[in-house]
Amino acid sequence: VEKAFNLVLSDECIDDILINIFAGINLCDWVAEGVIQAVRNSEPSIPVIVRLSGTNVEEGRKMIRESGLAIVSATTLAESAEMAVAAVAGKVVAAASNS
Repeated sequence: VEKAFNLVLSDECIDDILINIFAGINLCDWVAEGVIQAVRNSEPSIPVIVRLSGTNVEEGRKMIRESGLAIVSATTLAESAEMAVAAVAGKVVAAASNS
């Protein structure tokens, strides 16, 4: 997860990161752990929005919520896309949406 995250961050044209995971084989808590580690290690200056769905989704969302990092959690793909567009437009992405 961290290698992919850093690869995306290496592109200066990226305005935000939207991670959309439907976990069947991989578990949402495993993905959340990787995202948290990547954000901690790279300290991105752009918004990070994560949408998790699938196995261990509640555990993954809880990990993100309790990480203390500026990671916004969305519950639907539409909500995450709206947040990503709002972030690029310079609007504040509501931290209250961290579910």
